[in-house]
Amino acid sequence: MLRSLYSGISGLRAHQAMLDVTGNNIANVNTTAFKASAAQFQDTLSQMTQAAGGPQATVGGTNPAQVGLGVQVAGISTNFAQGSAQSTGRATDIMISGDGFFVTQLGNETLYTRAGAFDFDAQGRLVSPDGAIVQGWNAVNGVIGTGGATGNIQLPVAATSPAQATANASVTGNLPSDAAVGTSLIRDIEVFDGSGTASTISLKFVKEATGSWTASDANGAAGAATASLTFEDGVMTPAGGALTVGGINVSLAAIQGFAGLTTVAFSAQDGKAAGTLESFTLGADGTLSGLFSNGEQEAIGRISLATFVNPGGLEKAGGSGYRATFNSGVAALGTAGTGGLGSLQAGSLEMSNVDLSQEFTNLIVAQRGFQANARIITTSDEVLQELTNLKR
Repeated sequence: MLRSLYSGISGLRAHQAMLDVTGNNIANVNTTAFKASAAQFQDTLSQMTQAAGGPQATVGGTNPAQVGLGVQVAGISTNFAQGSAQSTGRATDIMISGDGFFVTQLGNETLYTRAGAFDFDAQGRLVSPDGAIVQGWNAVNGVIGTGGATGNIQLPVAATSPAQATANASVTGNLPSDAAVGTSLIRDIEVFDGSGTASTISLKFVKEATGSWTASDANGAAGAATASLTFEDGVMTPAGGALTVGGINVSLAAIQGFAGLTTVAFSAQDGKAAGTLESFTLGADGTLSGLFSNGEQEAIGRISLATFVNPGGLEKAGGSGYRATFNSGVAALGTAGTGGLGSLQAGSLEMSNVDLSQEFTNLIVAQRGFQANARIITTSDEVLQELTNLKR
């Protein structure tokens, strides 16, 4: 039989594979974080009809003569180029800007993906649409240890921020140097005890005949401690000043004494009531921070990312996931923004990197290649027909 007949058949098979790859790319043009593939061809073994001959004294050398036996698919490579960003506004939609893969656990298998369309399940775990659980490091008392083994990222919906007793408070602002003798100013602030119960302490400022101000506990009994505040050109002299009010150390060092301004007030206190988790935010390094009803912000966990020596060696596992192979190398886990890993962006998803103009061009190339190889078969058939007609 004619060798060209089988060469044409191999061409049909190879170009059919190219059509399959291109069709899959076009079908996934709107798949989140899909990475396009491309088929590469190579020739098959060639039949030797004449070996090469070395040059002799009286005869020149000859080149080998070979007849090729067709084409085959050398491989199908994946293009891991970054896809465009699509803003969704959902806090649980996360995009990797740069290199890296999310690590997920589906059953007993570890998979890797760049599709960050996540959500929380009934147990507060961060999961992908097919139920794979996102892996990372959970915080303990607001501290994240990234050196240990990863686990399921879980939002503690019942978490509370513990109360903290007020130990220190501070006063800032200005006491008017031109105030009349005997002028009295009272300033209040809400403070908390160890159980989170709120109460109010009051600080009283009185202008003295000497030109200084006296600060004292407005609710204190007779003989309670006082502090004398003296100013020179608006600056407290000597610097510093503190007073204990209701068992709380109140700093007065930031008070000034210029004329015409009465802005003295409590500026801060370090106590807080207990709070419940209300929402969360995602940082560029993958840290999930919980926002509590008492105004506190505390780390909940951090999403881990993985990188590979050879990402092209990953095996597509379906569901926009990949599994590691012998040729991809072992996954190296790390934090976003470090070790060559990209940063994370909440509220966005990575779009497919399929280039439709290129894919439609590939369709034309594959179709014409298929037609040309089909022509090889029909031409070979006509030659065979001529051979059979020699008997007539």
